[in-house]
Amino acid sequence: MRAKLQQIREAYGFTQKTFSDAVGISRSHYSQIETGEKNPSLKLAIRIKEALNHEGDDIFDDE
Repeated sequence: MRAKLQQIREAYGFTQKTFSDAVGISRSHYSQIETGEKNPSLKLAIRIKEALNHEGDDIFDDE
């Protein structure tokens, strides 16, 4: 589970659905990224980080 990714998303007030819409992917795809089942492509990882205004790569670390 990528708990930090979830915590930052929730801190910005996004649900998985509203956030996945904001970055242009399905909720199920985003859910799989957040649970660690899938890794985002580089392009998608950058979109996620930009949407969350996060500089580090640590949001994709499994905890």
